[in-house]
Amino acid sequence: MNAGPRQFRVLIADDHAPSRDDIRQVLERDGRFDVCAEAADAAEAIQAAVLERPDVCLLDVRMPGSGLAAAWEIAARLPQARIVMLTVSDDDADLFAALRAGADGYLLKTMDLRRLADALDGLHYGEAAMPRALVAHVLEHFRGREPRWRQLVADDSGRRLTSREWEVLVLLAQGLSTGGIARKLVLSAGAVRVHIAAIVRKLGVPDRAAAIDLFRQRADT
Repeated sequence: MNAGPRQFRVLIADDHAPSRDDIRQVLERDGRFDVCAEAADAAEAIQAAVLERPDVCLLDVRMPGSGLAAAWEIAARLPQARIVMLTVSDDDADLFAALRAGADGYLLKTMDLRRLADALDGLHYGEAAMPRALVAHVLEHFRGREPRWRQLVADDSGRRLTSREWEVLVLLAQGLSTGGIARKLVLSAGAVRVHIAAIVRKLGVPDRAAAIDLFRQRADT
């Protein structure tokens, strides 16, 4: 007897039970997927992923405990698993944080769920599980277009800020604390302090407040 094609095992993690039910029904009706586990928060998602070893982990970004934290941990423990964020957030900061955490895709809950199975199946053929509009954001982000205020450090100084240092500086200028930046970028507070120290040194200013003032002055020019 022919057993048929192998089904991909999926973990669904979302704190909204009706959303989990809708996703489960869509995937199981499709036939290519077997929902092997469900979770309502990050801790449950990590535990279920380690226990069930799914092929795909479908995580809500803003579930309790942080879907980004779950993605980071699952990616470290199960590098073979494909991680896709399914969220209401189309915020660039969440998108890039998810990619840094190890996500292989980023889908919006506003999508037609009938397309979800094809999007997840495409992961196994090297396709991006991401709306075209967000793909454009990613390309723009990595295209290397630097606004004028990135010339804070003279070209001939040899002390240009790294991309991560720019991210930290922008968030500082937005009023975020060290802890807030750490959560936003999925870093430790110690790592953020190291980046701030490097920014202050490279800009030749006495402290973070002066670095923020300099950034704002140049951004307004």
